Amino acid sequence: MNEVCVIVGASHAAAQLATSLRAEGWDGDILVIGDEPSLPYHRPPLSKAVLAGEKTLDQILIRPAAFYEKQNIQFKLGTKISAIDLDNKHLTTSAGETIEFNKLALCTGSSPRKLNIEGSHLAGVHYLRTAQDIESIQKSASAGKKAVIVGGGYIGLEAAAALRKLNIEATVLEAMDRVLQRVTAPEVSAFYSRIHGEEGVTINTNTIIKAIEGNEKVQSVILDDKSRLEADLVIIGVGIEPNTELASAAGLAIDNGVLVDEFAQTSHPDVVAAGDCTSFPAPSGQRMRLESVPNAMEQAKTAAASLCGNKKPYVANPWFWSDQYDMKLQIAGLSRGYDQIVLRGDDEEGRSFVAWYLKDDKLIAADCVNRMKEFMAAKKLIQSGSVVDPARLSDDSIDPKEL
Repeated sequence: MNEVCVIVGASHAAAQLATSLRAEGWDGDILVIGDEPSLPYHRPPLSKAVLAGEKTLDQILIRPAAFYEKQNIQFKLGTKISAIDLDNKHLTTSAGETIEFNKLALCTGSSPRKLNIEGSHLAGVHYLRTAQDIESIQKSASAGKKAVIVGGGYIGLEAAAALRKLNIEATVLEAMDRVLQRVTAPEVSAFYSRIHGEEGVTINTNTIIKAIEGNEKVQSVILDDKSRLEADLVIIGVGIEPNTELASAAGLAIDNGVLVDEFAQTSHPDVVAAGDCTSFPAPSGQRMRLESVPNAMEQAKTAAASLCGNKKPYVANPWFWSDQYDMKLQIAGLSRGYDQIVLRGDDEEGRSFVAWYLKDDKLIAADCVNRMKEFMAAKKLIQSGSVVDPARLSDDSIDPKEL
């Protein structure tokens, strides 16, 4: 009888893990269980091209159905898992069905952090994480309407850019001193504030939303200074949290995510985990959790190898991206702890520049706006760990390949 590997979560990590299992030689059954009705799809376009109406869900599927059929990968969609029994190796669905497994992979991802304020239940209040979320937003959004976006992170700014393409008035509320404060330098925050202002977005920093008003449907938001903003829809983007409830209830170790080692192995020998839901060892010796597609996919490859008895350690090389208007921001590395920032290009008037982040004279991260060559150079410089010359980084006349 074939062994069965069950993958919980139909995410980027799940799609890659299932595919990599076959590549690693797994000849047993593979069952992917997801609570959404769709096959795995690319999530980044949701707040960008899909929200703007430029792409449909079918156009952002990670793989077509025919691919999974050819690989003999089965799906059980629209199904929520309510419990994991590791002793008896079976799952229980919310409908009471029992699903047995030999090996288990958790790719449960993350969920939007909820905003618990008066009126947050009203129609027209949205989060942005799934295709269903986008469908709901699009029903509320039409030209001439007013949107209030709570949170000035990447999701909030991407949503604002997409709504402007639909000719919707957008106001971004950020509780901190500047947008993107947790992830970028002040120069990058100022750049995006300028660009959004030029595109007609209003950004209010040091602003906290206290309540949402409306008669069944949102009509306005109340701020901490008691002022009121009219709103036809509200989009909340105040961060995400790892989905660890199932793993925790099953007795797996949790540490700001499902705790895994460098082989994506959990505290149970027959269970691996990959993606946003995991906490894994970083080269620094500390643990980290990354919310990014590249991390999910690369860690999933490691997890698949581990299930097949092939140990392939995962070392994170973080990179991210954000599309807003005519700009593609590509981020290499993690800027936390930088002690010097060097700029290349015109960040005050143009739409193309680089913010290089240095620590102890070594490059640890780079924010590259419409600068593909510098992004590629940054990844190599970060990985090499060599000392860099700030003057050369700032000199726009030097070919990035020669940095």
